Amino acid sequence: MADMEYYESPLSSRYASEFMLKLFSHKTRIRTWRKLWVELARAECELGLPVKPEQVEELEKNLDNIDFDLAARREKEVRHDVMAHVYAYGQAAPSAAGIIHLGATSCYVTDNADLILYREGLRYIKGELLAVMKNLSDFARRYRDTPTLGYTHYQPAQFVTVGKRAALWIQDFLSDLEELDFVINHLKFLGCRGTTGTEASFMNLFDGDGAKIDEMNRRLAAAFDFEICYPVSGQTYPRKTDSRILNSLSAIAQSAYRMAGDIRLLQHDRQLEEPFEKNQIGSSAMAYKRNPMRCERICSLSRYLIADALNAPLTASVQWLERTLDDSANRRISMPEGFLCADAILRLCRNVTDGLQVNRVVIDKTCREYLPFIATENLMMEGVKKGGDRQKLHEMIRACSMEAVSAMKQGKPCDLPERLAARPEFGVTREEINDLLNPALYTGRCAEQVDAFLDAIRPLLDGANTEEVNINL
Repeated sequence: MADMEYYESPLSSRYASEFMLKLFSHKTRIRTWRKLWVELARAECELGLPVKPEQVEELEKNLDNIDFDLAARREKEVRHDVMAHVYAYGQAAPSAAGIIHLGATSCYVTDNADLILYREGLRYIKGELLAVMKNLSDFARRYRDTPTLGYTHYQPAQFVTVGKRAALWIQDFLSDLEELDFVINHLKFLGCRGTTGTEASFMNLFDGDGAKIDEMNRRLAAAFDFEICYPVSGQTYPRKTDSRILNSLSAIAQSAYRMAGDIRLLQHDRQLEEPFEKNQIGSSAMAYKRNPMRCERICSLSRYLIADALNAPLTASVQWLERTLDDSANRRISMPEGFLCADAILRLCRNVTDGLQVNRVVIDKTCREYLPFIATENLMMEGVKKGGDRQKLHEMIRACSMEAVSAMKQGKPCDLPERLAARPEFGVTREEINDLLNPALYTGRCAEQVDAFLDAIRPLLDGANTEEVNINL
């Protein structure tokens, strides 16, 4: 159990997955720094700098031999976290102590490690997003042709289907997936570029041989499965990259918020319900309550992530010249928290979409309550086919509808069909009206649209690995 005397982020203690907590742990970050130092030493050795194979080997053997206490004590002395860990690594691998970080500046390890961690986090988020889409796809297919009342302005409108509404949620998430793929596929490596991105230190080390510097950076990028480095940089990789990353996470939050908000509205009307465990308590006072607490949590966390994403563009816009350090403290918080929050949101979305309940009886009752009004155009056309005047029929329907609504406001059931059938001049019998009061007649191409959409994205979902993965670092 965590120490109760100190603050602990709820994202860590309540919401985020073990994967994401480990990915952004101090241990994973420092281990990634060390892997970067190993690969730098290896490339320098192979390209002719005074680094011995034995030194590279010793660094590799001590990759996980991390004395965090020693590094912490050293940082208090030197006030520099990277140099503190250079010192601690040198103590663990003494024969290589003199060549660790050769030619590099701190951002070689800090920025490249961030890019590695962010890419890993984005890939994991993609798997979670696909899992949500798969759940919703199954749900939409199951209820593809189940009529339900549509709403515009949150007022009753023409019928849709339960599956069609879910397809709208999937389409939002599909847009997020496309953006996520773009971000992942366009991530570049910083490489080892020196204090202001000029590679001046390596021009010295390699005696002015720029081809060897390029080869070193190609090898470094390849060692971490990046295709290319940024063509130019200051001391850091462009902070626009952080904006792109957090924007993609914010987009997921926006879609999740919309879906969860819709479910909350429908749960109020008892049409849909999020999962509810047998012994779950809805309210400390009102024992009968079944609050949509998971969807409410999705909305709550989504607001946080949408707001958090503003940090990156604000930071990117104030990066003075080749580097300023006012990005550091902000990024240490906003970037990991963004990933943990997106992870938490999608975990909740997976849970909700895996057990979403449809109350068909309530939905059908709601449909039939409004069906006579929705069927009025068809009823009017039926009257025209029997020889009626379209304009006169329209006025009869309008007048009877107003009377029926007035009665409903007094708590009476909708009696529009009876009112119309009682008007001989309307020309349509009660039995003929009943034949037109079938909700399935008023959903248009909903089922066809759902089938076409789900068929189009099926290869994407069928080929997706939606199982939990291990950190590949």
